[in-house]
Amino acid sequence: MNKRRQIEGVVTSNKMNKTVVVRTTRSFRHPVYGKVVEAQHKLVAHDELGCKIGDTVRVIESRPISKTKRWVVVEIINSSVKEEVV
Repeated sequence: MNKRRQIEGVVTSNKMNKTVVVRTTRSFRHPVYGKVVEAQHKLVAHDELGCKIGDTVRVIESRPISKTKRWVVVEIINSSVKEEVV
């Protein structure tokens, strides 16, 4: 079985060639106070699928592609493009 991590997130930037920035969020209970806290993290991922800003994507861990890219977009879960009704 493949042991690479898979994470879902939202594309926040696609201004680079074949590269997107994905924001991931996770919520957890604070160990001392018990309050539910939401933590965010930005990942730089390789994109061959042509993601747009606002798309929900699944990224998978990979070998280092460049100085900051260690993730690859595997699939687009939800597209942000809305269809117009004629």
